[in-house]
Amino acid sequence: MRFVFGKQDMTTLEQAQERCWLLANGLGGYMSASAAFSVTRCDQGLLVAAEAAPNQRVNLVHRLSEELTVGGKREFLSTQTFADGREPEEGYRNLSSFLWDRGPVWLYHVDGVQIRRRCAMACGSNRAAVVYEIENRSAAPCALRVRPFCLFAPKGQALVEKCAPHWENNALTAGGYTLYISTDGALTPVPPVWETPAYPDDARDGRTAESLAAACCEIETVVPAGEAGTLEAVFSTEPGGGSGDALLAAQRDRMESLAARRSFRDPAARQLAQSADAFITRRDSTNGMTIVAGYPFFGDWGRDTMIALPGCLLSTGRFEEAKSVLRTFLAYERDGLVPNLFPEGQEEPRYNTADAALLLINCVWLYYRKTGDAAFVRGAWPVMARIIRAYLRGTRHAIGADADGLVHAGEGLDQVTWMDVCINGVLPTPRHGKPVELNAYWYNALRIMGELAPLAGEAGREYAALAERVRESFNRKFWLEEEGYLRDVLSGSAADTQMRCNQIWAVSMPFTMLSPRRERQVVDAVYRRLYTPCGLRTLAPDDREFHPVYAGPQPARDMAYHQGTVWPFPLGAYYLAYLKTRGDAPEAARAVREQLEPMEAMLREGCVGFLPEIYDGGNPGASKGCFAQAWSVGELLRVYEKLEEIEADGHAG
Repeated sequence: MRFVFGKQDMTTLEQAQERCWLLANGLGGYMSASAAFSVTRCDQGLLVAAEAAPNQRVNLVHRLSEELTVGGKREFLSTQTFADGREPEEGYRNLSSFLWDRGPVWLYHVDGVQIRRRCAMACGSNRAAVVYEIENRSAAPCALRVRPFCLFAPKGQALVEKCAPHWENNALTAGGYTLYISTDGALTPVPPVWETPAYPDDARDGRTAESLAAACCEIETVVPAGEAGTLEAVFSTEPGGGSGDALLAAQRDRMESLAARRSFRDPAARQLAQSADAFITRRDSTNGMTIVAGYPFFGDWGRDTMIALPGCLLSTGRFEEAKSVLRTFLAYERDGLVPNLFPEGQEEPRYNTADAALLLINCVWLYYRKTGDAAFVRGAWPVMARIIRAYLRGTRHAIGADADGLVHAGEGLDQVTWMDVCINGVLPTPRHGKPVELNAYWYNALRIMGELAPLAGEAGREYAALAERVRESFNRKFWLEEEGYLRDVLSGSAADTQMRCNQIWAVSMPFTMLSPRRERQVVDAVYRRLYTPCGLRTLAPDDREFHPVYAGPQPARDMAYHQGTVWPFPLGAYYLAYLKTRGDAPEAARAVREQLEPMEAMLREGCVGFLPEIYDGGNPGASKGCFAQAWSVGELLRVYEKLEEIEADGHAG
């Protein structure tokens, strides 16, 4: 999609900075700044490079300071506020438009001079380019001077002490990191110029509100009156960064191919297919592919990967990459579990997730349904069988099946479902016992094993028999007849009957346990009490523990995280469940299309072209948390895919 923001969208500094943009390199590295070309978070930068894909990242080029001189008058193009009392750079006042068109583009007008700025990032390497096109229609020469301010610190960490940068042969070294700069302008080393950028977005969340950054060179070009010129700066962790124009062309071609890969008809779906690519990365420690959960804060997590994979990879036709991700997780199965966090350096993987292994089985099934790749299923079968055996006999984190066939999980301060916050020894959302979605995943996995067993040369009758026992127990113990929906957990506590979104997966999975009447009741109950156009609330607003606002320091945010906060990703399961319970009827597909109309507004807000992690529970509208979240993008892609399947079959008219 093409998103255009004009002067009316950026009349104040706050408006100009409320949106951001993101480009990623397939290694976990990225470029990101606000629409005003400022950094409002410590995690943002114009080259956040991946030392080891995908999680060992360093913020090299934090921002650019840009000054345009026309006839002796100086104006900023860049925008930035500072924590040291110095005057802000207010280039947003000269900004005529910001648009997203297969990448970010800015247009400035200053005293008869037009400047277009574009950014690009290479795929598969740590190279980033900023390219300027200058049209000087003034009566005097104009000069554009650019200063790269560098952080030289791990991603998310403020630089608190001045270092001693060393400049040699267009390479800048500081803090053990080296940055190479190539340009077609005049590059001049200068003594370090230090500044303290302020981070208003971080300040609101109780994170570090400022950092040091240093400029050690200047890049300049002069364009005579009545002429046009260009300037480019390419930043890289290796010598020979290449041409900025070449990086822009490669980026444009890649974006076009991603949007067209599955031929989605809906423009929002094409944009989401394009955006999904940002999360698909290599993992050096496993020599395979993985999925980064969200930018700018997260790495690749097992649960998030298994939820994001069906939409981000299968719905977009990226089957080989999906197979690589699945092989990575299959190889790291231990005691029937797969990693929630992968090893970094000498660290061991962490297996603190009860659902990722069951969702892995689901992903193998979905992959097989898309590809018919029976050989892959046969190779995965021994791991899948070990997962089921481990859940039956019991494994880490008190994960195991009871005599009724239902699975329990969690003990002590372990939080092993997706509602996993533990803050200062407090569990805001205690779900020890038998969580509803975990048992929905468990039944689904058993049925999948029964379906796939013949491919592995087995009958699969034991899986079918156990699944039937689980189905009977689930209906008897989870269903609340008077309320018309499912318990959230079986624990013997007040948490059992809290109205939460987790029950929607008991309707949306490929294999489910409820009768059609009960499934429809669940969908309608979720709609009445939890639905918003931006996502599902994690707790009903009439619950005394409901938190309408997600804000403030981390303890305050964690207390609200799953206590009413709206999450976009369960919206995917809701829409799929709605279509299912309406028999994929044409009027149901049209209703979902209508409810998805606000999607374009969601894609314009926050990080342009992406969907965020969360919104406030009380009045969702302004995105919060990670500004780009993999499972949000993936789950909504699945909805668009389903709608287009229905329409292709002629059901929706």
